Amino acid sequence: MRKTRIIATLGPSTDSPDRLGALLDAGVNLFRLNMTHAKHEWVRRVVADIRRLARERSLIVGILLDNQGPSIRTGDVAAPIPLMPGERFFFTIRNGTVPPGAKGTSVNYDDLGRDVKAGDTLVVDNGEMKMRIIESTPSHVECEILTEGSLGSRRHINLPGVRVSIPALTEKDRADVALALELKLDYVALSFVRDPEDIATLRSCFNGQSHIPQVVAKIEHQFAVDHFDAIALAADAIMVARGDLGVECPYEELPIIQRRIVKSCIRMGKPVIVATQMLESMITNPLPTRAEITDVANAVFEQADAIMLSGETTVGRHPVGCIEVMDRIARRIERSGGANYHEEAELTQPRQKLVKSAVLLADQLQARAILAFTRSGQLARFAAGLRPRHSPIFAFCDNEILAGQLTLLRGVTPIVQPSCSDDPEGSIDGAVQRLLARGFVDRGDTVVILVPHATTHDRQVDSVKMHIV
Repeated sequence: MRKTRIIATLGPSTDSPDRLGALLDAGVNLFRLNMTHAKHEWVRRVVADIRRLARERSLIVGILLDNQGPSIRTGDVAAPIPLMPGERFFFTIRNGTVPPGAKGTSVNYDDLGRDVKAGDTLVVDNGEMKMRIIESTPSHVECEILTEGSLGSRRHINLPGVRVSIPALTEKDRADVALALELKLDYVALSFVRDPEDIATLRSCFNGQSHIPQVVAKIEHQFAVDHFDAIALAADAIMVARGDLGVECPYEELPIIQRRIVKSCIRMGKPVIVATQMLESMITNPLPTRAEITDVANAVFEQADAIMLSGETTVGRHPVGCIEVMDRIARRIERSGGANYHEEAELTQPRQKLVKSAVLLADQLQARAILAFTRSGQLARFAAGLRPRHSPIFAFCDNEILAGQLTLLRGVTPIVQPSCSDDPEGSIDGAVQRLLARGFVDRGDTVVILVPHATTHDRQVDSVKMHIV
């Protein structure tokens, strides 16, 4: 079984039940809904389709809503504007106007002129064009064009090294978070996180709600890198969003930042996603480049919990082929070993140390599986964080909400078994029979079982068992 989870972003290329079903059959574990482009009516429809198709296949599939965040974008232009090095370009703010005969467009952020200063770099369209700021005023920002390009409508603007004063959540983001709560989605991703206070702002939207999704913090610029440890403690999971990160930071630093984040997450027991441009050439081509194969393989070797596709499955010509390529690479690299960052895991709780004993036992026995009966997901998260060498983890829980929130964890297959929370000990035989019926284990196999027990003193005591199927 493949341990690395695969996330597919949905878009025009995958916007049909037939294509969604094909993605599930190819091995998708989670679907990402990019709210930069998605409408609420589309989200409601596609979520219903995902859940129906997953039920038909007896699968638990996670759904991640990715907020647009405080994105600075250019305005609409009648036609792409050609840019040449040395030319002047104006970004107008509020009611500012472009000087006669000059090139320019509006920008959607009213405080741009106050946040930047002369000498700052302004990057447009994910690094395609660079400019140097010459002058900033409340009504306009004047730039010198540094690289040739063509500027279209609503292009994304990066300001490397500049801390903008935009709030962590826009009104659009708050409406999108409300939709995630309404639909009981599993994960909400926060874009352009700067510090743990941004995570707290998102969590405040959950106050008084019965459904609390997992929070994924996207590391997209230097401020997030500088505050990474505090952000990771505040979030439930981390995404290395290499698109904006590669623009905001020196590109030669990007592999080092990625490795440092993945290593830190595994040591802390935080799920981590590696994302952006993993199979970019497959947007048009049926096969990946050799460099892309190596990039995916590196993320798998580092034992990231998940690898993610963006444009490849939203607008690409070969979305199902991309999943098949990722699946094939991940399976092969997992057989060859990994970086084993988990060997330096920070185990501060007695339960973590008990789970480590279960994982060590499974490694020594080369157990066919680890069965974790969990009420909160904690046992499954601890086990996944310790990266069992041979054994997939089957997390038995009593509801689909919790099961969906375990889909991001490396090597974890969540299974809903309603009785397991009330009587986990009595559920072992039924759980083993389910795995046997689905071909996950065979008679004579050794499995390791983690079971929580409630005591008469309202305490919980966990046990580790070795079991022969």
